[in-house]
Amino acid sequence: MDYIDLHTHSTASDGTFTPAEVYASALELNLTAVALTDHDTVGGLAEFNAAAADHPECEAVNGVEVACRLEDKEIHIVGLFIDPRSKPLLDMLEFCRNSRMRRNRDIFLKLRFLGYELSENLPEFNGKTLLDIGRPHFAKALVNHYAFPTLQSAFDKLLGFNKPAWVKRQYPLPEEVIKNIHLAGGVAVWAHPILRDVPDRAFLMRSCRRLKSMGLDGIEGFYSMFSARETLLVAEAAEKYGLKISGGSDFHGENRPNVVIGFGAGGLRVPDKLLYQLKECRAEKFL
Repeated sequence: MDYIDLHTHSTASDGTFTPAEVYASALELNLTAVALTDHDTVGGLAEFNAAAADHPECEAVNGVEVACRLEDKEIHIVGLFIDPRSKPLLDMLEFCRNSRMRRNRDIFLKLRFLGYELSENLPEFNGKTLLDIGRPHFAKALVNHYAFPTLQSAFDKLLGFNKPAWVKRQYPLPEEVIKNIHLAGGVAVWAHPILRDVPDRAFLMRSCRRLKSMGLDGIEGFYSMFSARETLLVAEAAEKYGLKISGGSDFHGENRPNVVIGFGAGGLRVPDKLLYQLKECRAEKFL
C-alpha cells in the first residue's frame, strides 16, 4: 500500500524545514503525495511546487491551514488543492496574518512585563517579521534563553490558553473559511478535530453537523496524536455526516521533533486512497 501526508508546515509559517525540504523529505520517505498546509499563508507553495517539478512519483498538493472559532473554541480548517492566486482566499489570509501580527506584538509586550526580555532579532525568529511568527517561535526562544525544559513547558506556563502571556486573536468565521477555500477551487477539511480543548464526542458530532451545513467536505481522521479509538470516532462522525476522511502528520520539523513526515510519532500511516476520495469530492464540486 502507498501512503501520503496531507498536513505539513514549513518555514513559511512555523516549521523549521523550508518548503523544498518538506517535499524532499516526503520524496525520500517514498510517500506518493504530500500537502504543504502552512498557517495563514500560501507563501511557500511556489518553492514547494518547484521542488516537485521533476518528481511525478510524489504529488505536491497545494494547501493552507486557517484557524477560526466555533462555539468559542479554536478549530483549524485545512484547504487542499487550492489555487494560491485566488483573491478571496488571499484577502482572508491577509486578515488572518494582520490579526496574528497584532497578537504577536502583544505577546512580546506581555512577556517583557513578566520578565522575559525577548527580541525579534533573536535567531529563534529567523529574521521573520511579526506577520510570520507563531507561538512555537516564542516557545523556542524561551527554551533557549530562559531554561524552559521543553517547548510544551513554555506553553503550559506562559503561552497556552488563558496563561499569563496568552493573547486572544481575531478569527474569520468558519463559514467564511470554507467559502473562500471553495472559491479557490479547494476542499475544506476540519483538522485534528479531537485535540487539546475539543476532546469530547458530543462536540465532535455537533460540530460536524454544523460545519457540514456550512459546506465542509472532510475531516482529519488520521493524525499523529490520535489513538486508534480517536481515529474510529472520527470515522464514525465522517460516515454519519457524509464527510471525506483526510490525514496527516502536522509536521513542524524541530518545532515538533517527535513528528516525522508521513509517520507522525511512529505509528501514523495515511493510505493514498484517501487522496483519490478527496479528489473525487473536488471533481464533483467543481467539474
